Amino acid sequence: MPSRIELHPGAARTERPRKRPAFIDQKRGVKDWKQASEWLKWRGIEDIECITPDIAGVPRGKMMPTSKFTSNTSLSLPSALFRHTISGEYPEETGDFRYDPTDGDLKLVPDLSTLSVVPWETDPTAQVVCDIVDTQGNEVGYTPRNVLKRVVSLYRERGWQPVVAPEIEFYLVAKNDDPDYPLQPPKGRSGRTIAGGQSYSIAGVNEFDELIDDIYHFSEAQGLEIDTLIHEEGPAQLEINLRHGDPIELADQVFLFKRTLREAALNHNMYATFMAKPMQGQAGSAMHIHQSVVDLQTGRNIFADEKGEASQEFFSFIGGMQHFVPKALVMMAPYVNSYRRLTPDMACPVNNAWGYDNRTTAFRVPSSDPSARRVENRLPSSDTNPYLALAASLACGYLGMVRGVKPSAPTAHTANEGTTVDLPRGLLEAVSLLESEPAFQDVFGADFIATYCGLKRGEFETFMQVISPWEREYLLLNV
Repeated sequence: MPSRIELHPGAARTERPRKRPAFIDQKRGVKDWKQASEWLKWRGIEDIECITPDIAGVPRGKMMPTSKFTSNTSLSLPSALFRHTISGEYPEETGDFRYDPTDGDLKLVPDLSTLSVVPWETDPTAQVVCDIVDTQGNEVGYTPRNVLKRVVSLYRERGWQPVVAPEIEFYLVAKNDDPDYPLQPPKGRSGRTIAGGQSYSIAGVNEFDELIDDIYHFSEAQGLEIDTLIHEEGPAQLEINLRHGDPIELADQVFLFKRTLREAALNHNMYATFMAKPMQGQAGSAMHIHQSVVDLQTGRNIFADEKGEASQEFFSFIGGMQHFVPKALVMMAPYVNSYRRLTPDMACPVNNAWGYDNRTTAFRVPSSDPSARRVENRLPSSDTNPYLALAASLACGYLGMVRGVKPSAPTAHTANEGTTVDLPRGLLEAVSLLESEPAFQDVFGADFIATYCGLKRGEFETFMQVISPWEREYLLLNV
């Protein structure tokens, strides 16, 4: 619509300044393509990164000029991108794992609600998270964002809305260009290498003040909301907590946070790593997931009844977690390294017990008001793809509720005592458990399970080709 023009006595024709639309000031997301064009123009954005998570959660996609993006151009990726391992290899076809014989195109569909700037780029750049569809416009079921959407839709069909709040642990480490050498903590502002035992230490956080300032600034520019940031037990191990909300939106935020943290760390000549167990003898890194469910019509937390007491749905959700999470663990602990974290005598549960405010259990119920009653899943590691970890955790609780699974009695003692591990001890065992559970075929889709398990087996075979220092130390001259 043309701007309004007014005539003033004795003055030349002037144009009234255009009113700034409210959506222009949104840090994250627009409603439609028209708003997207204006949002990008106001910011002088030159390039757009259209990204989507692959099976590992690595950002894949295309960069293009803004003019091409807003012309509604067709964006394609080869289907093989979702069938290669974390090392970029293509495993042999096994079981139900098969390749597309033509390696046909898949389409990127930008989700404009995720549009935001890329604050670390020197040229004005924006990013948008994309969904994946086939050439006919159908959702591709084995891609991570669509797996999570499938699980969330199962809740909504029952009139429920899951609510989640992830907590992401990670290490800062000194730069290391030789994988044969162990990782080392970085030096902080004091000039000294930070030591362990710094849980909740403000001084430990202050060692990296300038880096943390960058994390906050980068996050604010993208519309990502950090709830709290703390120092964890390990040397230079930090944890970021996100505000609770919709699972898909929160998975997007974790996806972007990982990228943000890596970029901020590189700006300060160090790495941010989300490996589950980056340092021998130190605590592993988790992605704890707080979960509740609300009624779509009333907004009431269904984990509490009208009197505020724990509901049957609450107990069945826990029962489902206990029964199904060990079988879905490979979606929350996806690599060989993940199972180094899941060992006795470390700060990590190795059981499927639950308890009230008991951090030694896999499923902890934090102290809260009835309206905030929730279940914390403490098993996922931070190396997981957030879309798949959330999908797996919520699916297990969903199956518990619809099947009326009864939980065990809550555990009031230390659940990690002794050497018993009530979970898969390795990657192949976890893969077999995922494949063998019939209920998962419906909630995750057969295509996803076949693809995911085929890739995990391929990654294990690649790992088995590497000879470790332990083998050289104890087998070289002794066997």
